[in-house]
Amino acid sequence: MYEIIYQEIEEKKEYEEIIKKVLSQCFKEEKLENTKLSITIIVTTPENIRKINQEYRNIDKETDVLSFPMFEKDELEEKLKKQDFIQEDILGDIVISIERVEEQAKEYEHSFEREFSYMIVHGFYHLMGYDHIKEEDKVKMRPKEEKILADLKINR
Repeated sequence: MYEIIYQEIEEKKEYEEIIKKVLSQCFKEEKLENTKLSITIIVTTPENIRKINQEYRNIDKETDVLSFPMFEKDELEEKLKKQDFIQEDILGDIVISIERVEEQAKEYEHSFEREFSYMIVHGFYHLMGYDHIKEEDKVKMRPKEEKILADLKINR
C-alpha cells in the first residue's frame, strides 16, 4: 500500500505511524483497500523539496508538499471501475517537507500530527486527480480532506 523514503531526514516511528493511519483511512474512504495500488511517501528537507519543485515543475521555491500522480483522474476512475490494475500499480508519489510541516503546525497553532496528516491527505487527493486551483474544484477536494481527518479524530 505504501513505501516511505527518508531523504536526509532521520527515520521516526511517529512519522510511520501517522502515515499508516492516514493512508489506511484514505484507502478505506475511497474503497481502494482491495486494489494493489501503492503510494511512495518521500519525507525530506526544504532544500530537497525545492530541488524537486525546480526540476519537475520549473518552480524555484520551497513548498510543503508535492504530489506526482501516475494517472489522470479519468484514467484512474476507469481503472477503478474495471479493477484494471497490474500486480501492483503505483498511484503516485507524495513528497513532504518535514521542516515545513513543523513550522506550519506552529503557525496554525495545531499539532504536528494534524499538519502532517493534512499534508498526507492533501497529497493523496491530488494523486486521486483532485485539485484546488479553481473554486469549483476546491469545493470537491476540501470536504474529502476534512472528512478523513474528522474520521480519524485529528482536529485543529
